[in-house]
Amino acid sequence: MGASAGGHRALRTVISRLPADYPLPLLVVQHLHSGDEGGFARGLEHVSALSVVTPCDKQSIEAGRIYVAPANYHMLIEWDRSIALSTDPRVKWSRPSIDVLFDSAARVYRESLAAVILTGANDDGAEGMQAIRDVGGMTIAQDPGTAESPRMPQAAIDAAAIDSVLSLEGIAELLLGLGMGSTAKGRGTE
Repeated sequence: MGASAGGHRALRTVISRLPADYPLPLLVVQHLHSGDEGGFARGLEHVSALSVVTPCDKQSIEAGRIYVAPANYHMLIEWDRSIALSTDPRVKWSRPSIDVLFDSAARVYRESLAAVILTGANDDGAEGMQAIRDVGGMTIAQDPGTAESPRMPQAAIDAAAIDSVLSLEGIAELLLGLGMGSTAKGRGTE
């Protein structure tokens, strides 16, 4: 999941609807102020039934956890499905960058990946959503009409990189359905 301006409220709305037994991992990039020292993740933890983690480099991805990219680090997925943190240059003025996460996740998870782009004031995430769609993954955008800052989801929609455009509540319902499908198929960590 990726967000920028208005993302705190949007992410809280979606995450608060996921139950404690939600079986899938969620990786979140929110454009953060460089001085954030985990406060954003702690804010999500207050509304989440799931564990919210600010990951370390090379940390394994576990089912039923929310991983929030730390300020000043890109978060990527390695081939062994662990998290890598990078201080490579900013992408679209951002570190962490949504495109960086989405591009790496597309290479690793391919068609078993679902990505969500939420409110934001630039077009970070649009290229990553296209990469996910190109490998058969599912792409979801917040309805720009419901976004505090509509530019980010609209950029992904305009790039023809989106399968579904939904309200925040609709996104939560879709994620719940994916979690139930994952449990039924025994794919709890994909």
